Amino acid sequence: MEERGTTAAVLGLDVGKASHWACGIDSSGRVVLSGRVANRAADVDAVLARAGSGALVVVDQKRNIGALAVARARAAGNPVAYLPGSAEKALRDAEAGVAKTDRIDAEVIARAAPGTPHVLRPLAEEAPRAASVRLLASQLDFCTGSRTRAKNRLRAVLLEADPALEAAVDPSCAWHMAVLAEIGGPADCAEAGIRRFGAVAERAGGASRAASSRLWGALAASASAGRPSAPAEGALARMLARDILALDGEAPELRALMAAELESDETYRCLLTVPGVGPKTAAALVAAVDVSLFPSHDKLASYCGVAPADSQSGTSVRSARPQRGGNKTLKNLLIFSCNSLVGTGNRFGRYYEECRARNMRHNAALKAVARKRLKVIWAIMRNPRPYEEPVA
Repeated sequence: MEERGTTAAVLGLDVGKASHWACGIDSSGRVVLSGRVANRAADVDAVLARAGSGALVVVDQKRNIGALAVARARAAGNPVAYLPGSAEKALRDAEAGVAKTDRIDAEVIARAAPGTPHVLRPLAEEAPRAASVRLLASQLDFCTGSRTRAKNRLRAVLLEADPALEAAVDPSCAWHMAVLAEIGGPADCAEAGIRRFGAVAERAGGASRAASSRLWGALAASASAGRPSAPAEGALARMLARDILALDGEAPELRALMAAELESDETYRCLLTVPGVGPKTAAALVAAVDVSLFPSHDKLASYCGVAPADSQSGTSVRSARPQRGGNKTLKNLLIFSCNSLVGTGNRFGRYYEECRARNMRHNAALKAVARKRLKVIWAIMRNPRPYEEPVA
């Protein structure tokens, strides 16, 4: 660790899994310490002590690999800020030269505080319940994505075996997956026989005799089609079906854990009173949005991707177009949940009709309603209280 004997006003950390690169600059912008520090509590504490009490700690990753550095900085009483990756890249590209090293990145992160403080994001301390909800929501997203990929992969395997069989198998049906998980593909089912097939389907539950006969017929027809079957088809069908069943069981457990965490959350209960906001949307908002970081509903709308993107250059006509960025999960939930407001008599249903009367298409009108409703959501998250329909 290179030191020059002066305390730092800003400590920039280019965080990594095994180690970080630390760069400290004083109030005049001079580099006073620079070097690699292991991602361990004692080593992080040592570099914080070298930087001096009160030094602003700026990180480029606020969770995962950066979580320990943020926690130790807070424990030492240092203020902490976050530099988004896109802003870091833009600042690094503005520097002379084309090199990209940990040392350069750490210095760019440190110099962002005095040079471009508006690009830094404050890091509010996360309450344990909020952290739990965020972790559970992240795991639920992972579970949902993994289940979708497993189902699509199973469809690909079955489609290669027999298109008619792929059409007959429903990856969302538990007993269909139970049969494939225990017996395997068409050739395995034909070898096992109809009696074992029927016993497995009955034991899995939910299989009527007619439905069981239809699936057996599709499997038997595929096995007797005369097409040479690859030996791996049965093994892949078993593996993928087991994965789908496991993930199907994991998702309800995660939702139950989230519901238990949110049961006593006042913000969550108040959000449920907003028209069109259900448990899924309310949970996503509580998990993903720290409203203290958004001083206005415009900032929150931009983060959620429901604010229109203005465009103007020189004497060109100013125009607005749909925003392409933002938090895609929140954006989809906020927009498509507005479908339930169409035809209702509340303020948002009436606003949808006004948008349609101005010749706006359905999707554009939904986005406009989502933007209007987000003002109410922001206000409720700032000061939790149940929604009240204004007097017409």
